Amino acid sequence: MAGKEIKQIAIYGKGGIGKSTTTSNLSAALSDMGYKVMQFGCDPKADSTNTLRDGSYIPTVLDLLRDKGKVDARDAIFEGYNGIYCVEAGGPAPGVGCAGRGIITAVQLLKQQNVFEDLELDYVIYDVLGDVVCGGFAVPIREGIAKHVFTVSSSDFMAIYAANNLFKGIQKYSNSGGALLGGVIANSVTSEYQRSIIDDFVARTKTQVMQYVPRSITVTQSELSGKTTIEAAPHSEQAKVYRELAKRVDEHTESVTPSPLDAKQLRDWAAEWADQILAIESGEVRTAAEHI
Repeated sequence: MAGKEIKQIAIYGKGGIGKSTTTSNLSAALSDMGYKVMQFGCDPKADSTNTLRDGSYIPTVLDLLRDKGKVDARDAIFEGYNGIYCVEAGGPAPGVGCAGRGIITAVQLLKQQNVFEDLELDYVIYDVLGDVVCGGFAVPIREGIAKHVFTVSSSDFMAIYAANNLFKGIQKYSNSGGALLGGVIANSVTSEYQRSIIDDFVARTKTQVMQYVPRSITVTQSELSGKTTIEAAPHSEQAKVYRELAKRVDEHTESVTPSPLDAKQLRDWAAEWADQILAIESGEVRTAAEHI
């Protein structure tokens, strides 16, 4: 239907945190709900959409521009699982230029040619490397391209650190039309204390957890076969978790400006949790949750 609102969201996260896995399963689950979805890979590695296409890579927008000089944006769109539209922005040659340039170029190209509207999309999901220091990676936030931002984080300190930096970027651009934060997708949560660490962090930064996603061999098995869990193991418990996440994202309407911790607050917070975990391991307390 022409003129309908397209829900554009961005998924950020530290490299290796499971961001693309989460994004692809979210796209697949939303597609199964009947929505027209485009997944827009914004990592220079151009591997965001692999599991939506049986493990295969697709030419990136920058690849096509380098080869042809000028391209029809539709030449960079490939169909994946259940009709999901797959796009990879790509990046410059190794060691040359800004890795975020592909995002800027690809977004501009698709917008100039009205691709989102012509395809009558319901969702555009940007899978973005969690480095908002580079201007290119900040584009979905800074330019307000994405309306809602979600971040994938485990309870590990470096993942929390990356999430907190993302919150700083969102806060910086929030007064100039930038995207706001929908919440945290807690990934690889296998214990009560890991859940408690993330719960405490989101409480202190005034946001919310969208879903707790456990570590699962089902995900590993699915990705080894080049597929999402939604496709490879649709009746598994892990697929159920991703479908619940999709439902919550679909129902989400109000995002917020987070309250990131400054450097000292984050370091002190981490030190407190380090002490608590030592106490848990030594048997002095039963659960981390009792100390929140």
